[in-house]
Amino acid sequence: MENVYEQFFFLKYSGGWSFSEAYNLPIGLRDWFTKRLIKQLKQENEAMEKASKGGGSSAQTLTSHNQPTIPPQFRNMRRQS
Repeated sequence: MENVYEQFFFLKYSGGWSFSEAYNLPIGLRDWFTKRLIKQLKQENEAMEKASKGGGSSAQTLTSHNQPTIPPQFRNMRRQS
């Protein structure tokens, strides 16, 4: 019985489910959601670890081909140092 309460707690705490939503789910579906939520949280943790180590491929280097353009109304303004 404690395992069932652990699932309820996990779905409520990590998944945002209400107690009655988790309670009213069929057992097989509740098990699936619990396992799927665990998988999702692991994937998110791995992605955060990879990003914090600089292993993400989202870094971009500016070149003459991908630099942002200056809007026309600001082109004649001078830089102030």
